[in-house]
Amino acid sequence: MRQYILKRILLMIPTLFGVMLITFIVTQFVPGGPVEQLIQQLRSGGEMGVEAAGGFTEGLYRGSQGLDEEQIEAFRALYGFDKPAWQRFLEMMKNYSTFNLGESYFYQQSVSELIISKLPVSISLGVWTFLLTYLISIPLGIAKAVRDGTAFDAISSTLILIGYAIPGFVLGIALLVLFGGGSFWDIFPLRGLVSDNWHELAWYAKILDYLWHLVLPITAMTVGSFAVMTMLTKNSFLEEIRKQYVMTARAKGVSEKRVLYGHVFRNAMIPLVTNFPAAFIGAFFTGSLLIETIFSLDGLGLLAYESVIARDYPVVLGTLYVFTLIGLIAKLLTDLSYVLVDPRIQFEAIDR
Repeated sequence: MRQYILKRILLMIPTLFGVMLITFIVTQFVPGGPVEQLIQQLRSGGEMGVEAAGGFTEGLYRGSQGLDEEQIEAFRALYGFDKPAWQRFLEMMKNYSTFNLGESYFYQQSVSELIISKLPVSISLGVWTFLLTYLISIPLGIAKAVRDGTAFDAISSTLILIGYAIPGFVLGIALLVLFGGGSFWDIFPLRGLVSDNWHELAWYAKILDYLWHLVLPITAMTVGSFAVMTMLTKNSFLEEIRKQYVMTARAKGVSEKRVLYGHVFRNAMIPLVTNFPAAFIGAFFTGSLLIETIFSLDGLGLLAYESVIARDYPVVLGTLYVFTLIGLIAKLLTDLSYVLVDPRIQFEAIDR
């Protein structure tokens, strides 16, 4: 086991390096880089362009005199583009190894601080979506497996497939129109995670206000997730129920409840539980651009979109580094969870 874990950790290094190298190379060929965008802002906006650029170009722009080659080179040096690409990449990876993700071009803020500031929204959306998906889909899948072929199975399958077919952003707009004070009922808030007077509320009122703001966006994100998990649970249980050991247990007079939860449950849950670490960790960093835009939530999804549009390379590459590293760790935890759920699996045998 230790040898397997060590191998996987060592493999993370070239994998992470390769992902960052490919992305870095791609960013070098994307037109309209940060220097070009800054120059365009200054030329089109004059002094307002200086202010929009964060004020750090003050003294470099000369108004009606325009921009000469020396000033453009100063901008390139400001962003570090005066160095060869290979040198910039190696310096970036050296800084990333100590989790120094650099400064955002667009926000004039540390990338680490920027990610942390957006996490409350993404954690709220991701964790609640994850919990509701598992807590509803698994019991529903078990109930469908036990009642396979009945009216309950057919009706529930139809409903969850309809939910799966509706895009989350379409459902979100429909929910806003119906329950957000559109053409029908004004029941739920339109925007944000909390109300403007949230800090003035009592502690229990703060919790209720927070949960009330989450109802519509979580519903829009969760409904489409039920189908896959529910059908996976159902099929996994059906496969186990039809095996010989279940028939033997029933023949010995074991109660149906004990057969289902004492024998079938553990084996049927293996493909579901093994995906738990990756899904749980991913929930903390999930981001949905459309849902965040519709409900005016400033999370990681919106940050990623704005960073790509603004060619904010430190944010793009910094967030990619963090998410890739977390993804690799989640994959390792997923593999290790196989052993915890099914002790028959031995990684030493796989290594041989």
